[in-house]
Amino acid sequence: MALKVQFENVSKKYVLYKKRSDKLLEIFFPKKKNESFYALRNISFSVNEGETIGVVGINGSGKSTLSNLLSQVVPQTSGDIKINGETSLIAISVGLNNNLNGLENIELKCLMHGLTKEEIKKITPDIIEFADIGKFITQPVKNYSSGMKSRLGFAISVHTNPDILVVDEALSVGDQTFYDKCLKKINEFKEQGKTIFFISHSLTQIRSVCNKVMWIHFGELKQFGGTRVVLEKYKEFVKWFNGLTDEEKKQYKLDMLANQAKDEYALMNEKSEYNQPLYSLEQRTKRRERKKERRKTFKLYFQVGILSMLSLFLAILMFYT
Repeated sequence: MALKVQFENVSKKYVLYKKRSDKLLEIFFPKKKNESFYALRNISFSVNEGETIGVVGINGSGKSTLSNLLSQVVPQTSGDIKINGETSLIAISVGLNNNLNGLENIELKCLMHGLTKEEIKKITPDIIEFADIGKFITQPVKNYSSGMKSRLGFAISVHTNPDILVVDEALSVGDQTFYDKCLKKINEFKEQGKTIFFISHSLTQIRSVCNKVMWIHFGELKQFGGTRVVLEKYKEFVKWFNGLTDEEKKQYKLDMLANQAKDEYALMNEKSEYNQPLYSLEQRTKRRERKKERRKTFKLYFQVGILSMLSLFLAILMFYT
């Protein structure tokens, strides 16, 4: 089977600025320390054509960040991502303009997926029928319930015929009838050999839809393999976690979040559970080289800035003398 998606040591880092001005200051003073947070760190996996991958993890583990990277909504901070095909993200209200009505959103999203006016006109009745939101199709999306947004978003995405479908909790707000309809469509896609990422807290849904499962745990890929094996391990963790007191749960989450806030350099000398460095010599060398390149770039910008200021000062001096 052909390779559809490949992640190699992919990380997504967010810098947490206390003020908006801090973002501007960092351009001129890159050594200024701002808090950072790794939503995902060193994620690696491969997915072939026709596979349906379930993604599980407790809240805050990085599942939505993964879906955004898969759908190319945001770029990765480091690492390589290879996606062979057109990706469509289905999440509650994602890609919908609140000020436009349902029909206008259908046209907008379909145009964004590269469909022509004729193609959009042809599939619009099917989208309206699948969404089944009645007269609300002509009302602004800002008046929709979360369930209606999900229905419309799902209906549009599945009718644009994507190669890779990313479903992020989009079925958690619908009723059983809509869920059955979506499940039927997903099974049709599976028969057509399309690749699907199914992100959900419902282990029952994951078990019925997916042939592999990925467990994301506070930014790290904990386990990736067969559905039954991974779900058993995940259920063991959930049972252990639910057995903690409220105070212990809070402390556990704080410890995990503190680990996500550590810079990669701070983790280089730490050991894994197998007493091996978390980062290889090659990875550390690459990071040092990137750091040198950033320093060179800053020096160049700084020199250009100083020369520009001197030129401006001389020009003003000549003008007034």
